[in-house]
Amino acid sequence: MLDKVTRLLQEAEGFTPKSEKELEEFRLSFLGKKGVLNELFVAFKDISIENKKEFGQAINKLKQCVQSKIEEFKDSFDEENYDDEIDFTRPVSLDNLGSRHPISLIRKKIVDIFNKIGFTISEGPEIEDDWHNFSALNTPKEHPARDMQDTFFIQTNPDILLRSHTSTVQVRYMDVNNPPIRTLSPGRVYRNEAISARSHCIFHQVEGLYIDENVSFADLKQTLLYFAKEMFGEKTKIRLRPSYFPFTEPSAEVDVSCNICNSKGCNVCKYTGYLEILGCGMVDPNVLENCGIDSKKYTGFAFGMGIERIAMLKYGIKDLRLFFENDIRFLKQFSSI
Repeated sequence: MLDKVTRLLQEAEGFTPKSEKELEEFRLSFLGKKGVLNELFVAFKDISIENKKEFGQAINKLKQCVQSKIEEFKDSFDEENYDDEIDFTRPVSLDNLGSRHPISLIRKKIVDIFNKIGFTISEGPEIEDDWHNFSALNTPKEHPARDMQDTFFIQTNPDILLRSHTSTVQVRYMDVNNPPIRTLSPGRVYRNEAISARSHCIFHQVEGLYIDENVSFADLKQTLLYFAKEMFGEKTKIRLRPSYFPFTEPSAEVDVSCNICNSKGCNVCKYTGYLEILGCGMVDPNVLENCGIDSKKYTGFAFGMGIERIAMLKYGIKDLRLFFENDIRFLKQFSSI
């Protein structure tokens, strides 16, 4: 048996592969599962005690020799292939660069703007319960405001639904955090609406919440004016119109001056010079109390906007369905942004 090991060692020492394939066959013949070395290690237990030491040393020497041969030649074949197939001096082609989706671009822009004034990101589940989506937000089961949102409920459990706004994240955040609170909640939401150029059953929202002592409506207006100027330009103006939301009081819709016609009037802004971008208001005291926050000590404001609406204004997109069709011709327009 020792003679066999000696013969194999001589064979390994004299081996010089001519190709990567020959080297791989050499490796498998010695180191593979059915290779020679495995057979020798199995036979080791049958060797007499007085010959075990010498036989073991010979096997180890053979194994080291085989491994050295493999290490010696494996890089040379790699270099040969590179020389034949790849020219490292050739300029890199930039023709097929990918691009970020416009929804992702606008979401990042919105988050960056509010990060500068202290808002942090909070996220929550897209499958929610009735309490977080409606009841905690001052919308009990019999409340007529539930009709404002045609919600997707889970058929087997009417208490479970796809969230219709990211206000659910704000409720969860208030449950586990004490004021002062300044958080931003971006995410995907669902409503059972007809799909058209201006609406979809899936869309994206960003909602903000600020709660502290002595927070006023003036703080809300100044925050939204700052956002509008950062997003659409320094000359941008906003206007607030009275509105209704069950979780804020008072409530308002916010319009931004149309940057397509410079507020002169066009078909996009319906010749008003302004476009609606978000809803806002002071957090209703009932919502604060539902989340364990003392409404006599703290006040706050909340706002919410659709990312698709902001993207349509920012990039002059007139059909909301384009965001969901994955048309490469549409997406390539954003490769340089």
